[in-house]
Amino acid sequence: MLETYEFATHRLLYSPKDSYIWAFVVGIVNTLRVAVIGILLATVLGAMIGISRVSRNWLLSRLAAVHVEVLRDIVRVLVGFIALSATPDSALAETRPDSAEAIAPISEAFCGDMRAHNVLAANSKVGCDRLRLVKFNYLGGDDKIHDDGEMVVMDAAAVHVLRIFDSLRQMGFPIFKARPINEFDGDDNASMRANNSSAFNDRNVAGGSTPSLHAYGLAIDVNPVQNPFLVLSNAVVKIEPPAGAEYLNRMNERPGNPLRRGMAEAVVRLFADEGFLIWGGYWDNPIDYQHFQVSRKLAERLADLPPSEAAREFDQVVDRFRACERKYSQHALPNLECVAQAGPVADQLD
Repeated sequence: MLETYEFATHRLLYSPKDSYIWAFVVGIVNTLRVAVIGILLATVLGAMIGISRVSRNWLLSRLAAVHVEVLRDIVRVLVGFIALSATPDSALAETRPDSAEAIAPISEAFCGDMRAHNVLAANSKVGCDRLRLVKFNYLGGDDKIHDDGEMVVMDAAAVHVLRIFDSLRQMGFPIFKARPINEFDGDDNASMRANNSSAFNDRNVAGGSTPSLHAYGLAIDVNPVQNPFLVLSNAVVKIEPPAGAEYLNRMNERPGNPLRRGMAEAVVRLFADEGFLIWGGYWDNPIDYQHFQVSRKLAERLADLPPSEAAREFDQVVDRFRACERKYSQHALPNLECVAQAGPVADQLD
């Protein structure tokens, strides 16, 4: 209900019997009147403070200096303090990319759990001291926000991984599950069949003896069912997980068919913008639609550097890519010239 007031002290008067339109006019005019008076008074005060600041009178000069250096910032400080006090802790954790609530070192117990479940070997490329547990909220396939998202990645990339999953939630991109692969006993196939998005797993590339980029904590698999892993052999396609067969057709907008959410093509640019420049969907055989990684050369270099230098190196890759992308118009997929400029991308193994 609109409240009414008597503006007896103002130039324009209003009574409860007047129309709402007149109330609006009175409010606008009287607000402008007060604003003009305030501006004039502030101008006069500012001029006086400025003159006092350069005055030869020591007292006037010091009082003016106190006003300029201290009092002018009080309002901004109070506003910031009130906003900070009113923000829930959970929101702060989401907005601070380096929040201790969102990015945590691997505890001794969690490290032991990784070893017990075949996720971390004795001769691993990176140890628990170089890994971080990234915790995040995500939009599930049920269109509800879930707060149990966890992913283990290398420390140098942890902030960027958190940004990726925060951005996925904000853009409404669903994640169907996101749990450390400990819960699947290090079995990548079991994780894929559960449609689980994951990162660190101290294993070799599929069917080979070369360490996977997952073994560095620098590869991420997203929604394996919607983005299956394909191997072509003698005109036969092996699909993992088998439920991914429904998504062999990568066209999303198909006449008479509903949109299929969670397909990686929609987020290739986002991952590249946070340093994961290589997408398995670019490859010929195998084709790994779920897979995002850095180059092997970069992974090996980051593993050899001290943590702070590794983080700085990863940030530089991100900065180079973004600087290059600004030269081109925006597309769903990253500009391949920018991918090449940002870092070496010759490797095509997961």
